[in-house]
Amino acid sequence: QLQLVESGGGLVQPGGSLRLSCAASGFTSNYYAISWFRQAPGKEREGVSCISSSDGATYYADSVKGRFTISRDNAKNTVYLQMNSLKPEDTAVYYCAADLAGSEADKLFRLCVLLISDEYGYWGQGTQVTVSS
Repeated sequence: QLQLVESGGGLVQPGGSLRLSCAASGFTSNYYAISWFRQAPGKEREGVSCISSSDGATYYADSVKGRFTISRDNAKNTVYLQMNSLKPEDTAVYYCAADLAGSEADKLFRLCVLLISDEYGYWGQGTQVTVSS
């Protein structure tokens, strides 16, 4: 059973930085995608960033390009989201999600390029990020 545990959320002032961590366990394949989603009160869940296990390719939503960086530490089975230049509109609960990408290009496209939340079968519990002065 694949399990995801997020950590690293908190309160930060506008312009500040935070690093979120997603510790993963239980993978049975080398071909998967791990993404970060966020959901603000009263808004739909939004895909933020994705990383592919097969080649380390990364993908970002336009709203965070140039400010957020997704990375992985394979030895620790952990994916990170470094968030810089944070804005009040980044305030949300951030979720880590994962699913098997296999060798299907279409599947990886839906998981990482389109960041379709319904394609993900495994979710963490979420961590709150609040950007406020």
